[in-house]
Amino acid sequence: MTDTQLKETLNDLVKLPRESEWVEFKLNFHSPEEIGERISALSNGACIHNQPYGYLVFGVEDNTHIIKGTTFKAKSHKKKNEDLEHWLATRINPRIDFQVHEFDYDATRHISIYIIPAAKTQPVEFLHQAYIRINTITRKINDFPEKQAKIWKKESKPFEKEIAMDNLSVSDITHFLSAETYFDLMKLPYPSSVDGVIAKFIEEGLVVKHKTYAITKLGALLFAKQLRNFESTERKAVRAIVYKGKNKVETEREQMGVKGYALGFEGLVEWVNSQLPANEEIGKALRTETRMYPEIAIRELVANALIHQDFSVKGFPMIEVFSDRIEISNPGNPLVTPERFIDAYLSRNEKLADLMRRMGFCEEKGSGLDKVIFYNELYQLPPINVIVAENRTRVSIYHYKSLNNLDKKEKIRACYQHACLKHVSNEKMTNQSLRDRFKIEDHNYSIASRIIRDALAEGVIKEEDPENKSRKYASYIPFWA
Repeated sequence: MTDTQLKETLNDLVKLPRESEWVEFKLNFHSPEEIGERISALSNGACIHNQPYGYLVFGVEDNTHIIKGTTFKAKSHKKKNEDLEHWLATRINPRIDFQVHEFDYDATRHISIYIIPAAKTQPVEFLHQAYIRINTITRKINDFPEKQAKIWKKESKPFEKEIAMDNLSVSDITHFLSAETYFDLMKLPYPSSVDGVIAKFIEEGLVVKHKTYAITKLGALLFAKQLRNFESTERKAVRAIVYKGKNKVETEREQMGVKGYALGFEGLVEWVNSQLPANEEIGKALRTETRMYPEIAIRELVANALIHQDFSVKGFPMIEVFSDRIEISNPGNPLVTPERFIDAYLSRNEKLADLMRRMGFCEEKGSGLDKVIFYNELYQLPPINVIVAENRTRVSIYHYKSLNNLDKKEKIRACYQHACLKHVSNEKMTNQSLRDRFKIEDHNYSIASRIIRDALAEGVIKEEDPENKSRKYASYIPFWA
């Protein structure tokens, strides 16, 4: 938000007759814990009162609503050596995407404001305790079960259908969104009139009309010419970082997305692939470069990170390139366990996923990760790794390592992924197929046998026919098959 927008928001808030369950005024800072409790209470209060946001404002006298200014600097304040904003974010559950702003109302009055999204489907907690405001008093929500029940029963509107910008004219729609990109990617003829454009956008859920027009968050996220024009989606722009070594100590270069996903996707994937190491192959006539990582796998993983992110959680999709790996991550925990990524499909953003598939950015439902694993094996790379931690899902794809340099866990994970790939391809993993995957010579079949035994002992694969006594003709399937 710009300073002008923040001032307008503040002016609207101080016109309210009194503080409420979703608005609180304070003059100065007291403690980090108090702010954490207020974030929980105001988020839950906004949900109950059908408000999109709650507001905690520093610099306003609570009884009179006089704007006096504050000495509290919310963006730079620290809790010991940690930024207060980060300290709060890691202690709020679920990790709602609250915003922290500071601005000068005038030359003598400084304001700090927390803009807090309403709770969705469950009460927001701070340090494992949820709060609510009763008139102007903050209380534990457990003491008011009827209010708690209202939040649990509340049907959450999907992020994609929420409004990103309203009170718009027809010309505003085409000013903020790239209609040309939509029709080009969909391979549809461009309408002869702007009314035809708007009608198609309404059909797709990119725009809605009441008395005036409004752009949905789906429309902004995909087709914004500039994401910064939409406060609610600007913070979901993709960030790509290239590091110098195997850790995050030294950054070489960084790229931040500024356009909607549909406008920027091809350029983003192209830029990431251009940062990856390549091997030079000299043919009979031409010198060509082959990427160390399969470009199609990078493309699928980036698309998956965009589609499967949890928009209610603070954070944005990230692509991080290290000297030995690429990590592609998105905010939120997956709806299916990582072990079932290859065969199960469940997305919390169905409309976004549908549009991205129809525009050709990713595979059809249920396929995509199988392609990643197929090309990962084709390039003889170590198995991919999926880590879910701190409300974030991260997929890592690694630089080439020989079989001898893989540790036991990596060999087992590779064996499991190979069994999954064979199963979804309506085939079976065998000692022979695993030897092909690792390029093991036939006379070294015992190496593959040892990996299979370890995977069986780990419980990630099982014998297709336990009654079969012949090891030579044994076949194996994933544990869930």
